[in-house]
Amino acid sequence: MDWLFFLIQVLNGVQYGLLLFLIASGLTLVFGILQVINLAHGSFYMVGAYLAFWLVSQTGNFAIAVVAGVPLAVLLGFLIERLMIRFLYERDHLTQVLLTYGLILIFNEAQRLLFGSDVHGVPTPALFTASIPLTDNLQYPVYRIVVSVICLVLVAIMALVIQKTRLGMYIRAGSTNREMVQLLGVDMSRLSTFVFAAGAGLAALAGIISAPLSSIYPGIGENILIVCFVIVVIGGIGSIKGAFIAALLVGLADTFGKVLVPEFASVAVYAVMAVILLWRPQGLFGRA
Repeated sequence: MDWLFFLIQVLNGVQYGLLLFLIASGLTLVFGILQVINLAHGSFYMVGAYLAFWLVSQTGNFAIAVVAGVPLAVLLGFLIERLMIRFLYERDHLTQVLLTYGLILIFNEAQRLLFGSDVHGVPTPALFTASIPLTDNLQYPVYRIVVSVICLVLVAIMALVIQKTRLGMYIRAGSTNREMVQLLGVDMSRLSTFVFAAGAGLAALAGIISAPLSSIYPGIGENILIVCFVIVVIGGIGSIKGAFIAALLVGLADTFGKVLVPEFASVAVYAVMAVILLWRPQGLFGRA
């Protein structure tokens, strides 16, 4: 493996890890603050991917898919939290699992009714179809770099909001002790709705911007959900910093696993999780 090929795989792994972080960050916040196991979180990723396919096919403009798709997903998350999820806060985890699994079935059936069971694709935006030549045989797509930059900007914004704003202070406190924050006068109902809707929007955005990079097919949300749960466990439940580092580790492990040991590629991610949990059972930044 020469250094250029290695560099390409590192870039691919980082780009995949950053996409995973957009999804896993919402998942870890929902569990950390709302104490809800949301199995339907991956469905918002699927919603974003299919919104990208539908909006691009209707308008021919990928920017419109981003600008219109994210608010639609946030609105969907808002409605689901208000109509369903908020009734789970005082329920046991089994009830949460049953309801959110039911949401997966509803999302999947709605997808089949609207788009069928065919595999779809979204063309790369015309502005970013070029590739950067590295050697005579190796090139790196500009769009992958654009996706990484978008994700990094969102990571910086998220870090700024969580660490430097009053809203972020409420989110951090709510993930530590929800009841105490509520006793101090914070409207946890409104905060919970915001966190759930924001998590849905981030997952959908990940689905939208990743649509030109991979195929869109039924069940795409469940596949990504499993990986995101691995990230949440590795990083520590409720920890955004842990989710970020874990997402990069998982992205690199998955990418290099497919390149170096393709027959065991599916094991690489879980091997990383097993090693880290043997070292720190609570995750990298989780509370013991």
